[in-house]
Amino acid sequence: MDQDSLSGRIGTYATSSVAGETVRAYVPKPLPPEPGLDLTGLSGLVSEAMYALGRLDGVRSVAPDTSLFLYMYIRKEALLSSQIEGTQSSLSDLLLYEEAGAPGAPVDDVEEVSTYVAALNHGLERLRNGFPFSLRLMREMHAILLATGRGSTRQPGDFRQSQNWIGGTRPGNALFVPPPPHLVEDLMRDLERFLHEADSGLPPVIKAGLAHVQFETVHPFLDGNGRLGRLLVTLYLCEQGILEEPLLYLSLYLKTQRTTYYALLQEVREHGRWEAWLEFFLTGVRDVARQAHEAARTIEAMFIEDAEKLKSLGRAAPTARQIFSVLQTQPLVTIATAAERAGVSFPAAATGLQNLHKHGIVTEVTGRTRGRVFAYTRYLDLLSEGTEPLA
Repeated sequence: MDQDSLSGRIGTYATSSVAGETVRAYVPKPLPPEPGLDLTGLSGLVSEAMYALGRLDGVRSVAPDTSLFLYMYIRKEALLSSQIEGTQSSLSDLLLYEEAGAPGAPVDDVEEVSTYVAALNHGLERLRNGFPFSLRLMREMHAILLATGRGSTRQPGDFRQSQNWIGGTRPGNALFVPPPPHLVEDLMRDLERFLHEADSGLPPVIKAGLAHVQFETVHPFLDGNGRLGRLLVTLYLCEQGILEEPLLYLSLYLKTQRTTYYALLQEVREHGRWEAWLEFFLTGVRDVARQAHEAARTIEAMFIEDAEKLKSLGRAAPTARQIFSVLQTQPLVTIATAAERAGVSFPAAATGLQNLHKHGIVTEVTGRTRGRVFAYTRYLDLLSEGTEPLA
């Protein structure tokens, strides 16, 4: 499709005033794109992405307890998504914060990651109880996402009532100026209608990719748009029945490919090149789904291998296994937390952790004699791959 044909997909501009400046704010066309998408060259990628999602969803038949994998994978995604927005916390910081309220990173950074986990869990619970994927749900999740930390003064749960901009020190030199505030509600209602159109003829994975760009282009909130926009991809696929559990998270892919990601968003806005964006998006869905499936298998094999080491403990084995089960959902624990969650006494938990330490399963990470924290090192190392803060 030549550029002249694509011109019909390009949005319009509206004049908007902000901070004493008059700027041209971009107003996207409603979805789906017109002229229609040419998916001929993408059909193979669509099939590969859907197959990879199906295998990922089937991980429940590989791992006896998918919730163990989910618990930590959600936290990894929350961390990565927040890092894209500039936080500097690590996975260990988040886990320490949840465990003892004592992060090694600035509190605001860790709180932003923690509220992401809470927002995702809220969205999933609502969908499972039959609540529709809707603007109301987006607002509810946004309110949780910005409940504390730096974003708590940025109208949590409400569409913006003022002009925002992306990049630059002021609106006049911004990289991108989203639609004026008085158009946001209508644009978001158009997006909601598109997501629920049953006769669009587009696969859900394509609709998820289109909706992500539209959401980021409208930028409906004063803060948290990036994090919520990435989260909505997985929630939509869950709502559509493509995934039973929220196992697909694109933040690591977008973190490592962020220059291409931002460039392709602009290609859609300025030149109508939706197909180029969809090729990038589908490649990410396919690759991330494959990696997540492999990670689930690797983690399950690791759990089985480490559990085998405990058989030699004799009468001490049952308590050690109870503590080991706790570490599979919480790979950083104090003795007190291990005791409470395993349902054993403090001395029994201390002995259990000491036995796990002897078998090389856990290490003590504080070097203190009181308030010691034990880490399931191999599991934590595997989960932490790719989570180094952005430079």
